[in-house]
Amino acid sequence: MFKNFLVSITHNVMSLIGTAIAIATLVLMASLFAMELWGFDGGPYIGILTYLILPMIFVFGLILIPIGAVLYKRKVRKSPGGEGTPLLPIFDLNVKATRRWMLILAGATMLNIVIVAGATYKGVHVMESVEFCGLACHSVMEPEHTAHARSPHSRVACAECHIGPGADWFVKSKLDGAWQLVSVAFDLYPRPVPTPLHDLRPARETCEQCHWPTKFVGDKLKVIKHYKEDEANTELTSALLLKVGGSRANNSHGIHWHVDPGVDIRYRSDDTREAIYEIEFTDGDNETVTYADRKAPEDGGVWRSMDCVDCHNRPSHIYESPGPAIDKAIDSGLIDRSLPFVKRESLRIIQTQYESHEAARDGIVSEFTAFYGESYPDLATERADDIAAAATVLGDIYSVNIFPQMNVWWDTYPNHIGHEQSDGCLRCHKRSMRTADRQQVSNDCDTCHVLLAEEEENPDFMSVLRPN
Repeated sequence: MFKNFLVSITHNVMSLIGTAIAIATLVLMASLFAMELWGFDGGPYIGILTYLILPMIFVFGLILIPIGAVLYKRKVRKSPGGEGTPLLPIFDLNVKATRRWMLILAGATMLNIVIVAGATYKGVHVMESVEFCGLACHSVMEPEHTAHARSPHSRVACAECHIGPGADWFVKSKLDGAWQLVSVAFDLYPRPVPTPLHDLRPARETCEQCHWPTKFVGDKLKVIKHYKEDEANTELTSALLLKVGGSRANNSHGIHWHVDPGVDIRYRSDDTREAIYEIEFTDGDNETVTYADRKAPEDGGVWRSMDCVDCHNRPSHIYESPGPAIDKAIDSGLIDRSLPFVKRESLRIIQTQYESHEAARDGIVSEFTAFYGESYPDLATERADDIAAAATVLGDIYSVNIFPQMNVWWDTYPNHIGHEQSDGCLRCHKRSMRTADRQQVSNDCDTCHVLLAEEEENPDFMSVLRPN
């Protein structure tokens, strides 16, 4: 009888505990969900609690209820006079009360399925959010999360690049994430986190959801402002015409020739991909040419098919070099260029190692104020606000690029684009990279860009771009 089943549930501790757990977590989930609907933002941990932890506890409570009932039945059956008691409940659908309770049980089951399904969907959404990836394991991911928030892809969710579409890579990422959870819980993670990620999904399955070779055709002007370390912080201008190129009408050219569908490039390198030992280039006619660095080891290394991230290796997690970061701040007016020696002193002070961001900000303000107080006492009084503003900006630059707790310094994660932090293109395009018959990989800079000006004061072409 269904009545006996209810008795078995309510007459044992395990089922009562399971019922209490299920009801309590359901109330908590409903309350937190209502708070979210009302606009309460509790950060990533509220999402993890509401849609990941509580649903698992809820299901655990539901599982305890029938287990407790079965154990209770087994106990009754083994007791004196209980041999005739069935181990499992008997549902006689000919009895009206049983049918009514069966409908109630079916309705409750459907409701539980809806609750768990909804929580699972929201749980997946939470696990793919930028907040979950960047803030749930705050100390580990703080450098990458901070860099992502300032990158050109700041509005692209982490999962769109690191996982991409499809269930197979989603499952693989969650399996990898299980070990990452263990490593964070037991403080087993390395500092800094090593790069590149060797198990990252091929870029053509992620990057080319938005970008593709035929989209980039033509050249791009890049103007770079640089300031000397003299008293006047003299402005110098460099300008490049980048031959971005691409593929059009089956004719590929420029930098993006490397990712043309008809071009297949493989290379052998060290684990960091900073030192490239050997290159295999296969053209559209399936003819392969092999280039090898005569200075590189003949054995060892890792073979890889070239794709977007071999050049754009920091597309969403960009760390600046101190000089260019300061130049950018001066050019944008955040640091007043009229302060004497502001470039030189900024560069000196910002490359000091501090124990924390707070210590860095205090130290930068102290050093900056001390320099102008000693060298330019009148100016230090007259322009105290400009000096303080410059020191604040330097503190900001330090805090978004340096992370002492993760041993992340200026040169920890070099960017292959440009030639400021890494050899970049020159990892392959160098004189020592040649075929067996001594044919070299081109190292002509004009292949990728045309230099219009190199650290010049007031170059002529600027008057054309910005006439008075």
